[in-house]
Amino acid sequence: MAPARAKKEPASPTPPSDDPASKDGSENGNKIKRKRQSQSCDACRARKVRCARENPDDPKQSCKHCIALGIPCTYEYQPKKRGPPNLYLRRLQEAQAAAQAAAQHQENGNGDVAQSPVTATQKSSSPSQAAVSPSPQVQSPFLDTSLGSIPPSLHSTSLPPSRYPIAADGFHSQYSETNGFSSTAEQFSTYPLFNWSYKQHQQLSIPPPTAIPPLSYYYRPHRLEDIAPRDTMLLIIALFFDFVYPLTPCVHKPSFMADVHSRREERDPLFFALVMSTVASTLVQVPRSYLPMERHAVRKLAQTCHEASRHISVVSYDPPTSMHVVVRYFDCVYHFCEGHDATQHAAFGEAAHIAVTLRMHEESSYEGLDLIECEVRRRTFWLLFGADKSMSILLGRPICLRDEDTTCNFPRELDDEYITPSAYLPQPHGKTAIVSGLNYISRIFALLGEILVRIRVDKRSPPQGQFLTARLEEVQALHSRIIAALAHAPEPLRLKQQHGQQFPPEYGGAGFRQATFAEVKDFFDNPNASRANALNPFLVMQANLYVTQQLVRFVIEQYRDELMTSLQGSIDESRVAEDREAVASDLLNILHSIPIQSIATNGPSLVHKVRFVASTLLDAVRKAETAPASAARAHAYLWDFLSILSEIERNYLLDDERDAGSADGMPLVGSN
Repeated sequence: MAPARAKKEPASPTPPSDDPASKDGSENGNKIKRKRQSQSCDACRARKVRCARENPDDPKQSCKHCIALGIPCTYEYQPKKRGPPNLYLRRLQEAQAAAQAAAQHQENGNGDVAQSPVTATQKSSSPSQAAVSPSPQVQSPFLDTSLGSIPPSLHSTSLPPSRYPIAADGFHSQYSETNGFSSTAEQFSTYPLFNWSYKQHQQLSIPPPTAIPPLSYYYRPHRLEDIAPRDTMLLIIALFFDFVYPLTPCVHKPSFMADVHSRREERDPLFFALVMSTVASTLVQVPRSYLPMERHAVRKLAQTCHEASRHISVVSYDPPTSMHVVVRYFDCVYHFCEGHDATQHAAFGEAAHIAVTLRMHEESSYEGLDLIECEVRRRTFWLLFGADKSMSILLGRPICLRDEDTTCNFPRELDDEYITPSAYLPQPHGKTAIVSGLNYISRIFALLGEILVRIRVDKRSPPQGQFLTARLEEVQALHSRIIAALAHAPEPLRLKQQHGQQFPPEYGGAGFRQATFAEVKDFFDNPNASRANALNPFLVMQANLYVTQQLVRFVIEQYRDELMTSLQGSIDESRVAEDREAVASDLLNILHSIPIQSIATNGPSLVHKVRFVASTLLDAVRKAETAPASAARAHAYLWDFLSILSEIERNYLLDDERDAGSADGMPLVGSN
């Protein structure tokens, strides 16, 4: 071990000298010092040119450049103090400010829990109890001031402290020791302050933004009030858990809400980005009647929240966390609903590759993580897995996340309140977990991935002879598996009606169409309309599950028929027509068996799936020389229903220029 360096003794002060030479030297030194302090005026310093004055010793005299430009010649620049900042003093100041803010917040007694208008309406006896109270305007660095007067949510109620401590991500436990000023609560959070002390000290010296601010400029604490009134943000978060969460359960509700309640976003910029992306993706997925805002205000707020998240998350990739994946997944959803196709795929690519970097596709990577983090990662991975297959079939894209590379287990079928960092609590008997819908749709997407891989391999190198026969057997086995995929689904996820080939007389027709359009209009435009069906997560998931099942079934049957044609040289056209009619019949029965509000809650993604199947079926009917009357009738009804779905899609648009079409949405169908 090297010996410690001896401290250098401070030099003894030199006594003053009476020597005239030393006095003269001192005076000259003072002149030099004065010259160094004032050698360039502010304007010349900014322009980086030499500052020239007639008399350098006259501080009141303007330099030649300022005289020529006709501007004031000032010397207000003060050089920054060299050396590291006084971190000890800064931490004391921060702790004092935090204590004062907490005391003030406790005196105010304001809770941070909001209810969506739907939840509040069901709990109150009259609509008058769900009044919206005005909020003061907020000046936001991200947001246009015109949004400062957005009405807040309903009356808030206080949220008790979370009884579920949230453990940090074990992948980056090395940073928990360096974060010296983090509180005990932060050390047990699902969303830890990864190396935040370093990033905080790093950004404090950043100057205000110029024309092109540095990427790290926005990586600092922010408040929800910087974007919109806090009550408004809490209302949108409540809507997320009411309507969006059942289909995308990629956050752990108890820990997420505990962090929001403790205002974690004011200490952790990355958590602020997560909240912003959650709000942005929610605004573009819930009907506008749920929000006391105009369409342009909703769109502006969604854009602002997305950009605020992007500003922060783009400089925080190292070290990667599961929160980065969730943020980018929500960004992908936001761009999909806004019609930003290329940006949507870029966001998905980031999410998928960060997930792969974290090895979320490998079950072995989950060892040592707390159970909440494990479940958040599993859910997020399988959401990405399904989105990957959906884009692959609907857009003809290559598969990014392949089934043969995946060893990750499906999420535990437990609701969030039964998942703690150290234990899985038993799910109550007879209560179906929300995440069961994700597990069943993931199995269906896994089958879609299997058929897509075979289709694309065979396209490059078509099988022949015994290999063709073997491939046909594989595809027929996949067909049997997709038909039985939902046979053992829990009762809340099963359709009430069994699929059949006969259409009741009320299917189709002007009366049915007008009544359904009236329901859709009431759902989107009437704030007081019943939301019971939209609030039932299992009805919403039924629509997604059974429509996706029919999509995959259709793809498998199409390829099975192609293989049989290659093997036999021809195919029984009447059998193909019957199979197509069966798909149309089953799809129509599904759409009629589920309340239109539950279908509408799925948003544009469900419309795209139905349109993919329906357009191909209708095209086959047009080409068929002798189509059975029942098939033509089924396809006519399906076309009728597709116009209703297009009206649903139109109501999700926040862009007035794109919101075009007739009352029944038919031009939108034709254009796609």
